[in-house]
Amino acid sequence: MYIQGNGGHASVVKDLLDVHPLEFDDTYAVIAVGDNEDRRKEAVRLAAFTFPALVHPSATISALASLGKGTVVMAGAVVQAEAVIGEFVILNTACTVDHGCRIGDFAHIAPGVHLCGNVEVGEGALVGVGSCATPGSKIEAWSIVKAGSVICPTK
Repeated sequence: MYIQGNGGHASVVKDLLDVHPLEFDDTYAVIAVGDNEDRRKEAVRLAAFTFPALVHPSATISALASLGKGTVVMAGAVVQAEAVIGEFVILNTACTVDHGCRIGDFAHIAPGVHLCGNVEVGEGALVGVGSCATPGSKIEAWSIVKAGSVICPTK
């Protein structure tokens, strides 16, 4: 498996690969780049590879949820029924994504984030550490939610 990236996020991805139950040949790659825009650029550049979704063994993923290619799910994360996770998403340590959430491609859900039911996170958005989103909230594409924020619907 080819690993693109060498920063802090890459070290966590390499650790995930060490405990991952599957082995991958050299036609597979993982993009271990934390910056959302840079991860998008690498996905385009490395399009000839196959990108598996990687899930830490301590993560819990509902059988009724879906994960896009190239997505990484870190230790302790939880993804509930009918959540749809896009491509090349980072679901970081101990985040929770509840029922019916939609996470756009290249988004990053930081450690300790809690998304209640039916939250929409746009493409490339970064939801900062320890933030939470109440049911039905929407986070715009390529936006940054500051750490510890509370996101509520704007009705």
